[in-house]
Amino acid sequence: MSDSLRHECGIALVRLTKDTKWYQEKYGSALHGFNQLFLLMEKQHNRGQDGAGIGGIKIGAENGEAFLFRDREIGSQGLTQIFSRQIKIYSDLVRDGVVIPEFPETIKRHFDYGGEVLMGHLRYGTSGNFDTGSCHPYARKSIWPTRNLLIAGNFNLTNTQSLNTALTDRGAHVIYSTDTQSILEEVGFWLDEEHDRLFKAFRDQGLEGADVQREISKHIDVGNVLRKASKNWDGGYAIVGVVGNGDSFVLRDPNGIRPAWYVKTEDVFAVASERVALMSIIGVQQSDVKEVPPGSALIIKADGRHTIEAIQPPGVKSSCSFEHIYFSRGNDPEIYAERKALGATLANDILELIGQDHDHAVFSYIPNTAEIAWYGLMEELRRRRRVQVRSKLTEALRAGTLDENMLDKFILGGWPRGEKVAHKDVKLRTFISQEKNRMQLASHVYDISYGTVREGDTLVCVDDSIVRGTTLKQSILKILARPNPKRIVIASTAPQIRYPDCYGIDMSEMGKFLAFQAVVALCKEKGKQDLLREVYEDCVAQAKNPPAVMKNHVKRIYDAFTLQEVSVKAAELVFPTKSNWKGDLIIVFQKIESLHKACPNSSGDWYFTGNYPTPGGYEVLNRAYINFWEKKEGRSY
Repeated sequence: MSDSLRHECGIALVRLTKDTKWYQEKYGSALHGFNQLFLLMEKQHNRGQDGAGIGGIKIGAENGEAFLFRDREIGSQGLTQIFSRQIKIYSDLVRDGVVIPEFPETIKRHFDYGGEVLMGHLRYGTSGNFDTGSCHPYARKSIWPTRNLLIAGNFNLTNTQSLNTALTDRGAHVIYSTDTQSILEEVGFWLDEEHDRLFKAFRDQGLEGADVQREISKHIDVGNVLRKASKNWDGGYAIVGVVGNGDSFVLRDPNGIRPAWYVKTEDVFAVASERVALMSIIGVQQSDVKEVPPGSALIIKADGRHTIEAIQPPGVKSSCSFEHIYFSRGNDPEIYAERKALGATLANDILELIGQDHDHAVFSYIPNTAEIAWYGLMEELRRRRRVQVRSKLTEALRAGTLDENMLDKFILGGWPRGEKVAHKDVKLRTFISQEKNRMQLASHVYDISYGTVREGDTLVCVDDSIVRGTTLKQSILKILARPNPKRIVIASTAPQIRYPDCYGIDMSEMGKFLAFQAVVALCKEKGKQDLLREVYEDCVAQAKNPPAVMKNHVKRIYDAFTLQEVSVKAAELVFPTKSNWKGDLIIVFQKIESLHKACPNSSGDWYFTGNYPTPGGYEVLNRAYINFWEKKEGRSY
């Protein structure tokens, strides 16, 4: 993705199911769970550039000893800083003789993260502040273990305000306005209710002291707590949580918008946002990793019992397609194959543009994350070329017209040519991210491979997706134009991004989308400004309606123009006007039907089609368009 974009966070959970001595004997370290948590988080580091956090619970801690722990840090190096800090603490404990590695029980007793339940979070902030207090896990504490709660998640709720109002109506004093706080307090409220119900029941049976807490821990119904807490949530979410007694869960939204995977082995449960992280770190096969079903929760009791429970009725599965296009790591076998397929589906449009003239075309990619799609495109182009060559060769052999000239010109020549045209300077990228004049310096983030493109060539570059087009206009296209190609074709593996996201990706300001800018420009050129105003008036008219009855009025603007008209205007808007380049610029966008064919298991496409999986999506869209018309900046949720 050429544009910078904040996106889905990452979650991790490690639940050890054997005693500490087991891991010392089998893996050579009683810190096995702690190490696994770090590795699971590191494999998902791409999901958290704003901060990180970890939490831990020690099951069966002695009365008077702490049992709940957390550590958080902001910044792109937050994960490294947290684990470095904890390793130093552990090393100091060993040096002082408090922890004796040969006696694993001393690790659990004295090292905060030597317990059975460990959770982690990688933050890509789309709302709230950017300080340590905004990093997950969020905590709710009490002297009663079953009233304690740690929550971390990859989510965004669209109805935070109404949820906080409901809390206030119960008598709560709500200070924060983030959806994280809403989720924590809502789950915490029903956890308290469940605790009190059981406490009264067991007290009436004559139980006292530790016996009461032991029975509460055994019988507390986490699934019922989650059902009541999530009843009115609107959004996409994958949430891990741990109760102070050691009960843990991972909960997924009814439409499966946010990803959640888990695996069970003989000695561990592990959960992550990405399947491939579990495959690599836990050492299992693809078939061993299971998906938490939409609307369900994996619940692991403190005593090791586990269930998959239905929490909310599942809706139409709408897994975020951006996970497969861009966000998730490409070494997942399914995602790798899908990204290649996304590149291959662009072949028809590209071949039509170059007129099959491979001798004067160069195929490349930018940024580096588009490389897998480029492989798919090249594979498809070469496959088609082989079909052509075979047909021509067969025809010539039958007619007896095969000669050296034909062999050199048609059979051996005219093959698709791929080059790495642009190189990214990672160190420079790190430097300029700290500078105010970022765009002025950004033109040097990439450097050209001189000699790969000849003057007069058509340069085709594959991109993951085009959101705002700012980086294309101010940086990338100027770089690609240096060798003076006759034409530059930017081929996006994603369709035109037309509508805001409200489920975890920071794409809510409509006026910044290139596709939307294009249709607005077309409206002004074609004398259809009244359509823009009419849509605004219709959005205002329904603004106070319940989200469930809201309509997508913005679609009428897009319906007034063809996909091709929008693509042509988008190319005009990002053309590098301050460059000496005089060639042609064409943008090719993926088609919706091709997207679904390439990624059949990720049907969530609301940012392309405006078909939102929850009512709250239409409310956010409505507000986003009103904000655009009224020239208000900021997120629409």
